Amino acid sequence: MAKFLVMPKLGLTMTEGNIANWRKVEGDSVTMGEIIFDVETDKITKEFESPGEGIIRKILVSEGTVEVLKPIAIIGKADEDISALLAEAEKAVASPVASATKPDVPEPPKAEQAPVKPATGGRVKASARTKKIAAELKIDITQVTGTGPQGAITEKDVNEFAEKAKTTQPKISPTAGVIAAGLGVDPGQINKDGRIMKADVLAFKQNADFLKYADPQEFTKPMSAMRKIIASRMSSSQETAATVNYNQRVDTTAMKQLREELKSTAKITYTDILVKILSRVLLEFPLLNSAIVGTDIVTRNYVNIGVAVALPDGLIVPVVKFANKLDLGAISTEIKALAEKARNNELETDEITGGTFTLTNIGMFGMESFTPIINQPEVAILGINTIIDTPMVVEGQVVIKPMMNLSLTADHRVVDGSVAAQFVARLKELIEKPGLLLL
Repeated sequence: MAKFLVMPKLGLTMTEGNIANWRKVEGDSVTMGEIIFDVETDKITKEFESPGEGIIRKILVSEGTVEVLKPIAIIGKADEDISALLAEAEKAVASPVASATKPDVPEPPKAEQAPVKPATGGRVKASARTKKIAAELKIDITQVTGTGPQGAITEKDVNEFAEKAKTTQPKISPTAGVIAAGLGVDPGQINKDGRIMKADVLAFKQNADFLKYADPQEFTKPMSAMRKIIASRMSSSQETAATVNYNQRVDTTAMKQLREELKSTAKITYTDILVKILSRVLLEFPLLNSAIVGTDIVTRNYVNIGVAVALPDGLIVPVVKFANKLDLGAISTEIKALAEKARNNELETDEITGGTFTLTNIGMFGMESFTPIINQPEVAILGINTIIDTPMVVEGQVVIKPMMNLSLTADHRVVDGSVAAQFVARLKELIEKPGLLLL
């Protein structure tokens, strides 16, 4: 039996999806589980699998945004009557909401016919006398706009054009005029208040030749659904939160040593260790792990840490759920699995929602400091920077230490400066003495 394929609801908060790419065309046969099209949501891009077997009889929406559970195609048998489904689909399109966008507006009055300018090289509508006057005044009559019947050029049009040419003709020295003519430069295009001299013509010509050589061009492409969401959410976050930035330099000697000691057992990264440390410290400072709901502050007894992953077309933040209950090995395994799924576009909606705090690491790009933007509705985000060998004074001696900057952004509506400072100080303590995690 023929039926609609509808825009799937991929998450509790999803209200619409964008059809990014059809894998099938009308008339193609599909089997259950076969990929039919790609759906872009405000969070991820997912492949839509066919819920059954049949023929793609009609594609109702080839591209664009569609509300969830709205029909986008019809699937059925090759010889099946789908007229009822087509009628139902047309009725949905011709809804009151759609018709409301086309109110009855009286047509504006027709504008008076504008003067007609003859095409270059075409027949000029002008009397012999008018053409003679134009020739005597050395005017190219094809450049004159006619105001006479059917665009005919009158003597008045020619005389007015000549007067206008006199007032707009720039003052130019004889030498500059000869050079301009030889180089094909129109003095009228040279922007100068005083008299145009030889140097002005040469400079204009040089700049024109350079622009031709440079061949400047601009290219425009529409934002992807992911980029639109990133733009919207980052702008909204900046407008919503009263952000304050905090930077702290920490010694990573002990953290590097811990990573080295575990290398034979597990491939632990600095991000893994930092997530483990954060899962402890965020419970000690619950305001950094909170959210604002209306006029209430919601705190938690659990920590869900989002770890930002860069993608070719944007950024996505998979979430390590209940990180406070996971050991370092389990955190490392989870982060690697989520990052792999993110790069392969295989994340489920549940894996990118529910975060309480975000960690973003761009240290691998050599960044020494930055100001990350809070991932709403969270109230803080921690940025990790590169590790740099830095001369430090220790007990009166200059020694080289691997130093790293922590970049915290916190929402002052919830987190006061003293609380943020204590939070960062505690992070610093555990990074420099990770053995304290065992206590």
